[in-house]
Amino acid sequence: MRVKRGFKARRRRNRVLSSQGLPGRRHNTYKRAVEAVERAMMQSAKGRRMRRRDFRSLWIVRINAAARMSGCRTRSWWRA
Repeated sequence: MRVKRGFKARRRRNRVLSSQGLPGRRHNTYKRAVEAVERAMMQSAKGRRMRRRDFRSLWIVRINAAARMSGCRTRSWWRA
């Protein structure tokens, strides 16, 4: 009987396929490819958190500037 190598092989292939642009053994050796993809996913999540943090500080600066232009403090401007 022929074995079609279903779910596990597909999952393995998908992980390795997402590492195709990486240099060296990180794109063709399974263990190194999986490690590289997991690390890349963690770094991308970290980057998203940093982007949210940067935008939050930018918004605070802009809100403070708008409040100062209207001649009031940030809290009173925020409530209005």
